[in-house]
Amino acid sequence: MNPLWALRPWEAPEVTSWGRIPMNAVDRRTGALKLDGDWRFQLLPTPDAAVTDVWSTSYVPGAWTLQDTDDLPQYTNTRMPFPEFPPSSPTANPTGVYEREVDVPAEWAGRRIVLQVGAAESVLLVQVDGRPVGISKDSHLAAEFDLTDVVRPGSSATLRLTVVKWSDASHIEDQDQWWHGGITRSVLLYATDPLYLADVTVRARAGGALRVDCQVRDAHGALPDGWYVTGDLDGECLAQDAEFDRVNAEDERVSDFLGEARMRAVVPDVRTWTAETPGLYGLTVRLHRADGTVADTSRHRIGFRDVEIVGRDLLVNGERIYVRGVNRHDFHPLTGRTVSYDDMRADLVLLKRFGFNAIRTAHYPNDPALYDLADELGFYVVDEADIESHDHAHEIADDPRYLNAFVDRVSRMVLRDKNHPSVIIWSLGNESDYGANHDAAAGWVRRHDPTRPIQYEGAAKTGWADPDVASDIACPMYAPIEDCVAHALSGEQTKPLIQCEYSHAMGNSNGTLADHWAAIESTPGLQGGFIWEFWDHGILQRVTDGRPAGRSGAGLYDKGVAAPGHRWAYGGDFGEKIHDGAFVADGIVFPDRTPKPVMYEHREIAAPVRLTCFRHEGLVVENHQCFRGLDWLSARWELALSDGRTLTAPAALPDLIPGETAAVPLPFELPDDGGEAWVTLRVTTKDDEPWGPRGTEVCAPQLRLRAAAAPRNAVVPGPPVVVDTEGLLVHPLLTAAPTLSLWRAPTDNDELGGIALRWRSWGLDALVRKVVSVRQDHGRVAVHAEYAGTIGVVRHVQVFTPVEGGVRVEESAELPEDFEDVARVGTVFETVPGLDLLEWFGQGPWESYPDRSSGAPVGHHSVSVDDLFTPYLRPQESGGRHGVRHFTLSAPDATGLAVRLDEPRQVSVTRYRAEDLTAAAHHDELVPRPGCVVHIDAAHRGLGTASCGPDTSASYLIPPGVHRWNWTLRAL
Repeated sequence: MNPLWALRPWEAPEVTSWGRIPMNAVDRRTGALKLDGDWRFQLLPTPDAAVTDVWSTSYVPGAWTLQDTDDLPQYTNTRMPFPEFPPSSPTANPTGVYEREVDVPAEWAGRRIVLQVGAAESVLLVQVDGRPVGISKDSHLAAEFDLTDVVRPGSSATLRLTVVKWSDASHIEDQDQWWHGGITRSVLLYATDPLYLADVTVRARAGGALRVDCQVRDAHGALPDGWYVTGDLDGECLAQDAEFDRVNAEDERVSDFLGEARMRAVVPDVRTWTAETPGLYGLTVRLHRADGTVADTSRHRIGFRDVEIVGRDLLVNGERIYVRGVNRHDFHPLTGRTVSYDDMRADLVLLKRFGFNAIRTAHYPNDPALYDLADELGFYVVDEADIESHDHAHEIADDPRYLNAFVDRVSRMVLRDKNHPSVIIWSLGNESDYGANHDAAAGWVRRHDPTRPIQYEGAAKTGWADPDVASDIACPMYAPIEDCVAHALSGEQTKPLIQCEYSHAMGNSNGTLADHWAAIESTPGLQGGFIWEFWDHGILQRVTDGRPAGRSGAGLYDKGVAAPGHRWAYGGDFGEKIHDGAFVADGIVFPDRTPKPVMYEHREIAAPVRLTCFRHEGLVVENHQCFRGLDWLSARWELALSDGRTLTAPAALPDLIPGETAAVPLPFELPDDGGEAWVTLRVTTKDDEPWGPRGTEVCAPQLRLRAAAAPRNAVVPGPPVVVDTEGLLVHPLLTAAPTLSLWRAPTDNDELGGIALRWRSWGLDALVRKVVSVRQDHGRVAVHAEYAGTIGVVRHVQVFTPVEGGVRVEESAELPEDFEDVARVGTVFETVPGLDLLEWFGQGPWESYPDRSSGAPVGHHSVSVDDLFTPYLRPQESGGRHGVRHFTLSAPDATGLAVRLDEPRQVSVTRYRAEDLTAAAHHDELVPRPGCVVHIDAAHRGLGTASCGPDTSASYLIPPGVHRWNWTLRAL
């Protein structure tokens, strides 16, 4: 039997590695031989199965679950995908065998030769020419192995990488994501001099003090005499720390096999690093032999910054910051967890443009390139270890068999990422209860890196203020904002409160986000949090055969929508029996990175420039940043008038330091017509930024200057109104008459929060209409009807009054006490085909709802009806626009209809009835209707985040009682 198999390492939690080189912060990617591409491949049913002579190919890096194997992706949230208890794995255990020849360059003779496997899920076993080389666990960190003694420069070697999918390690990688198998990051072969830099540790303080610690080893064993290190920072030489050498010698800490050296510098007028001002310096460290020749070089981009907790505030460079964060997985809809540099840059550029300044690497260390990009573009990073034991959390937290795994995963993350200024907090993992294994890992971190705080949500078992736990930050999940405020005001708070997850972005969601941030910004002790999450993890799937589209699927999606014959797959779509459905689709962007409407909401919440009020002398502008002035921004004014006009004027932003305000004159004369008026400050980048070209919109703060005056014009009568025998309006532009609507296609929050179940039990999805009376008087018609559910009757009155060119509709609906929280109260009707353009005055242009409307400014908007609908992965209520005053639906020849509302109302126009959306599980099942389905709501329930977290607040619920609204319909 192969010696690597004799230990059965996939069922031995005590074995985290064998033959693996210690993790370090020396980047060897430059100059390495990249082994990416097609490898010979076969998928075995178990680790014990014999390798055959029948090979296919598999692309590395990539998951075999997305490359036409019979082992397909599987999604679970909290539960394991197999029933075995830890540390056991199932007997049916897909095992991938990758093999290829490697030509070792002849010029590497006499050098140290190292193999690096970027990531493998979940147990990696390495052989060269049939000889065992090493073992590694941890699906999201690189493993390196010294091949110097098993390969010959100038000749070819057969490299075999065996990856076992299920293992004892799977029980601590039980994360809310797809389960895959394979080698998901690049495989490299590189060479160093036998004398090499084993590690470099950088500590760069905001005051300009720099310390660089180096560890040196020699592949031959004992270090040669006379070696030394030098370094420079942007060309300026660093000084050797002679005192460090002297103390080491006096304490007899000088080793024959591990060399240590330290360099120092003080940088005058240092450019500090923050997420707003990510100043970086180039550090080069060189290792020299005694004769002065260079044996090894390590290059780093470093930032000078301090992170500390003072009282209950998290400070960066002495300033209290707001953490406007998002949780991010490594994800791609075609390649799973394999992401390119360009993919990651696109992720961060998009986040930067929408006001995010922080990332939690949920729930494992991300690809190394992400941290380089975070350093460059400016993000605060909570770096999280690859530990989540959700299904068996309580048992594993104190299980000594897993002690080494906890410490190993946390320590290797710290060793890899410690030199990145973007990393400001270490996380011990996610949702793994709390036990001795966490304390052991935290103890290692505190000793190795005292410059950063530690967080772990599970440590708060006895309360957010408990001082005797491993977490320096109170970082709860989905805590109601009322509870957070109460804690901050209680006098018991001892730590910063920054939620590691809040505002669950599943489907049409993220209600009350603006309310949440209003409380954060007005309450000392609260500093923000991380939205769950960045991506909808939809995998592009061929409908014809149910297989992943794989790498060939590039270009088969656009604006969040999969091409015909394809769809976004979620849990259960690959035939898996154990799964958690669409819960994997809970991001602020669609699988193709198209922003969801909530992104615009967040952009305004995070706006660096605010309009705080309108005074007689003008508008008050505030710099809402922590470190930066406004000199990098340009702006222009817009004035939206209810008469249809939009005026513009240039804007000169005042020179304000962070937190400062100034009054600026209003650049417009308000017309004396009594109409509504809104001023918007369109703020853009003045010059090119690393994350956006000149002119990229940053925010658009808005204030209402004048409310609408009461209408003064008398109503001009029109032709008599016509209704049918059921009292339904007959109109040439309508194919379905206006009726009462209390139902919406349930959102994910409605379904998972149990709200839709209650609505169905009331019969709101199938109300039965009965006409009570129809009365006509001089062309005016009053219709009384009853809508019967299972627990009560809603009385509905429509009064149709003829007006010039159309009809005025006055409505009331009386909800009985049992209908305490319905989806909506309003009108629904359908139009004739051909009315394909919606124009409106109200909030927009993107989707908005009562508790998610801060990012949709009031103005005049025009959008094609087909573009109004938001394609959430599971069809549901979508496409609404909040605060609409009036709108038109028109054909290309400008004919159509116009609707004027009595006050700002929630309006939606789509091609689908609520029952169409409710019945569909995927968008490929939807058939658009030829006309438009129009909803005008007197009241619409908030969205909340009840799929995981708090529901909407009471102010966005619909109470029983009488609701009244009116609107006027005219032909264009």
